[in-house]
Amino acid sequence: MGSKWRKAKLALGLNMCLYVPPTDVEQRDSSSSPSPARLFSRSSHGSTTPTPSSSGLRLSTSPDSNNKRTCAICLTAMKTGQGQAIFMAECSHSFHFHCIASNVKHGNQICPVCRAKWKEIPFQRSVSDVTCGKPRMSALGWPQDDAWMTVLRRLPPARTDANRHISSHYQANEPAIFDDDEDLDPQHETAEGNTSTQDAGDVNSVRTVEVFTYTEVSAVPKSVSYDNFTILIHLKAPLTSGRQNRNWNHAESPQSSQDSRAPVDLVTVLDVSGSMSGTKLALLKRAMGFVIQNLGPSDRLSVIAFSSTARRHFPLRRMTETGKLEALQAVNSLVSSGGTNIAEGLRKGFKVVVDRKWKNPVCSIILLSDGQDTYTISGTSMTRPQADYKSLLPTSIHRNGSSGFRIPVHAFGFGSDHDAASMHSISEISGGTFSFIEAEGVIQDAFAQCIGGLLSVVVQELQVKVESLHPRLEIGSIQAGSYKSSIMANAIMGFVDVGDLYAEEERDFLVTVNIPVDGTSDEMSLLKVSCTYRDPMTKGMMTLEEASQVKIQRPEITGTRVVSMEVEKQRNRLRAAEAMAEARAAAENGDLARAVSVLESCGKALSETASTRAGDRLCIALCAELKEMQERMASRRVYETSGRAYILSGLSSHSWQRATARGDSTDSTNLMQAYQTPSMADMVTQSQTMVFGTPSSQRKLRQTMSFPAARPRPR
Repeated sequence: MGSKWRKAKLALGLNMCLYVPPTDVEQRDSSSSPSPARLFSRSSHGSTTPTPSSSGLRLSTSPDSNNKRTCAICLTAMKTGQGQAIFMAECSHSFHFHCIASNVKHGNQICPVCRAKWKEIPFQRSVSDVTCGKPRMSALGWPQDDAWMTVLRRLPPARTDANRHISSHYQANEPAIFDDDEDLDPQHETAEGNTSTQDAGDVNSVRTVEVFTYTEVSAVPKSVSYDNFTILIHLKAPLTSGRQNRNWNHAESPQSSQDSRAPVDLVTVLDVSGSMSGTKLALLKRAMGFVIQNLGPSDRLSVIAFSSTARRHFPLRRMTETGKLEALQAVNSLVSSGGTNIAEGLRKGFKVVVDRKWKNPVCSIILLSDGQDTYTISGTSMTRPQADYKSLLPTSIHRNGSSGFRIPVHAFGFGSDHDAASMHSISEISGGTFSFIEAEGVIQDAFAQCIGGLLSVVVQELQVKVESLHPRLEIGSIQAGSYKSSIMANAIMGFVDVGDLYAEEERDFLVTVNIPVDGTSDEMSLLKVSCTYRDPMTKGMMTLEEASQVKIQRPEITGTRVVSMEVEKQRNRLRAAEAMAEARAAAENGDLARAVSVLESCGKALSETASTRAGDRLCIALCAELKEMQERMASRRVYETSGRAYILSGLSSHSWQRATARGDSTDSTNLMQAYQTPSMADMVTQSQTMVFGTPSSQRKLRQTMSFPAARPRPR
């Protein structure tokens, strides 16, 4: 089995060449030769596969005698008098009306059979949910058989048959309750309810959260009170055990790295609507192949696909060598058709999470969509109401739920037509991030960055507590972005619920206090900072009592006040995030001029701060980001197609202090990746160094994209 998986990895990472259907011009220029995009034959199992020959693929010279009696989209019979309308195109090919109406609603005006460009297309106000069979060919004629299936066909016959029917078996036998998840790896299984608490000093310090504090200024005169005095609390998560070795090799296998981290339950909810056909679906499959390749044998994966409806294509199974091969088969079986029902896909994904019998320490959902939800809400992007996606998330896993059982949804908006506002709302409610994939070719890098974090969780349920150490000192505010914070009524104690941290991930929170006059001492204690968290490997609760005490000097007089650079950097971050939110609100109200003005003013103010002049990386990145956002508000059209998504992705990144993808910004050399952890950067590098075709095939791939090619990444 090992050699079989090695063959699969070679096909995924080294020898996989994506075929791009020719353009209309290329078709006309090569009319004398058959188009490879249409060269299919039906296998004995009903799958659509290319027909091999010694000189490549050849088109059969005998026409299909059933092509006028079979719908080329759903591959079921077309008979009159059975209550289904039949549409005949100007090229004389016929289809079920609701099949072709769903096909063309996303702008596709090419015949699925002969590739002729239509001048007249069918129109349907609302596509029916009724399906007439499982489609076996995508709208753009992409072969459903690629390198993964080639590997599967080379397996022994009995094994091939088993793998080939896995996806259809799971779909045909989808249970009412998804409690058929595979048992956990006994090596990592820990009895539930183990909530023992230990002091952090009892364990290796490498696994301990580091806490640092910085005061706005180091000294305040005794005779002076100071309201809204700012204190920065800086947290840094520990390394994973696998990174403690300085000679750590980022090419290590998932098995070798599995023992040093907590295993993951990952549920992917993928859009396979008609608009995902062609290049998008091929790149999505490739990205999923990369995810599968990098999961370990203790990790579990489930695949949900949605279009007009949603279906579980693969249950929650461990990614052993057999599990990976079967997961690849399930992903490869995905085809695009129908509308976009994000709500149903989410319901199905959460059902997998809630119904599972066993639970790995880390769990997350990845949601990808390239379109507007055509079932939950209706209307244009400017007039339709905001969907209440909070009602779709089980109450028990809301990020502010009382149970502490939180499942983040990391949402990925794909292309220019996705519903950025709804996707951002879904991620924000659940405690996940929202990424904007503007260039289609970046999808694998975006997924790589996400799983690079998920596969390195070292801290869970982290809560920070701050306490006043002076009887007359009060806590004024806690600025924590999207993290839940609270201050007790007597203003002497406050909390921040941080949740999970990836390896070496950092968090910064600003606490303001009101310092009273105090002439009794030359030094004054302000706050005590402590925290508790769960170690996902041992399941034990860790406590850092008095992790840090905040003190300032109280002399009779002080010299020139010098503000801490660290405090100023975080003030700049929060100021930029507030400007982004204000600009977005103005843009949504139609006032793009005001939106641009807000961003411009903030950028100018940030550029004049001492930290920016000193060359601080974060502050320089913020200025560049604000300028980019101004350009994406040049017009209403630009804002609708990319500006809104770009801003929301930025807000998500800054409010959670976690890396998100924006265009090609997963590149670790990009200044916007201030929150990218070493594990994330390593995974992105691994994704970018994978060879996936010849330079000519990559050029053809970029030509078919709906967006400009991403800027070249420096190596």
